[in-house]
Amino acid sequence: MAIPVETLPGQVAQVDFGDVGKLYDPRAGVLRRAYVFVMVLGYSRHMFARIVFDQSTETWIRLHIDAFESFGGVPAVIVPDNLKAAVIRAAFAIDDKSVLNRSYRELARHYGCKIDPAPPYTPEHKGKVESAVKYVKHNFMRPRDELDVSVLRPQLDAWVEEVAGQRVHGTTRKAPRHRFETVERAALLPLPQSPHEMAIWHAAKVHTDSHVVFDKAMYSVPWRFVGKQVTVRACRDSIALFFEDIRIATHERAAAGKRRTHEAHLPEGRRELRHRSQSNWEERADALGDEVGAYIREVFASDDVLLQLRTVQAIVTYLEGHPAHRARAACARARYFASYSYGAIKNILRKGLDLQSLPGVVLPERGRLERPRLARDIKELLAAPLEDTDAPH
Repeated sequence: MAIPVETLPGQVAQVDFGDVGKLYDPRAGVLRRAYVFVMVLGYSRHMFARIVFDQSTETWIRLHIDAFESFGGVPAVIVPDNLKAAVIRAAFAIDDKSVLNRSYRELARHYGCKIDPAPPYTPEHKGKVESAVKYVKHNFMRPRDELDVSVLRPQLDAWVEEVAGQRVHGTTRKAPRHRFETVERAALLPLPQSPHEMAIWHAAKVHTDSHVVFDKAMYSVPWRFVGKQVTVRACRDSIALFFEDIRIATHERAAAGKRRTHEAHLPEGRRELRHRSQSNWEERADALGDEVGAYIREVFASDDVLLQLRTVQAIVTYLEGHPAHRARAACARARYFASYSYGAIKNILRKGLDLQSLPGVVLPERGRLERPRLARDIKELLAAPLEDTDAPH
């Protein structure tokens, strides 16, 4: 048995999506499954309608904002269906409690309205919007051969005002637009002075590199949360990450494929290793002194095939933990003896050899000899007596 419900002006609006088949998306250049979003005011039956290509949370929130702006106010109660953009968990029994999407909850809090989801499998509880969606599909969409959404959207706006808004409604026996303008508009809650900052909430797992992925971009969190489930709150320009409702990181929004990393989020002693360019390590060496910079460049050049990046990383990070004058002296000594290993630098500093004066003899450059060690001068060979091959041995 259906019980008719009397709705006061400004009290309730019902919202829902309706499938309108495949339409042409000029941005993608293809036909896509399309939907009509409808918000209908319970008292006047005045509606807001918009054609979209998805039912995502972001689209759902944006359409509510557009509807409120179109009405010039906010209904006290919104009655949505149980789609995921609105309700995370539906209430199937009287003692159950609906769990709202956090983005939808933030929207309602900002605009001062309440959310009253319809019970599952009970379309009659939101019959006004069910009828409004059918009315749009059968009276606006069906007679049209046009498929381009960029053409249909302004046509739908005009049709809502000039046709749907001016008809005599079958239940109220009044024109929805007139009933809205004369009675219901004034009963709506006023729009907030500040615009709503749309935020999308998303659950994400922290990967072994201390980053989470959201919208194809990567954001770091403190490394101790590796393997944990965190919550992402994404706004237009910023990303905030929470663990058990405690904020643990904030980043500027990144484009798809990009990475946002705070050095402090990575394990101490390993965070520097993420930098792989030779120029970065040469610059860090130069900051310790000219001798260090020159030595590091020689380490890179010490093997014509094998990249010496790991050796350089170990040497530079080790030297950064010592006074600059000792780092310079250690590199000067290692250069003098052409020793290009982490172990050589470590032994010099550990044994205090950097505090000793270098020998006065200038050693040849590594890999070059003034003359081969085992070679004899040609004159010496020519001066030697020739061997008599007939002499007995």
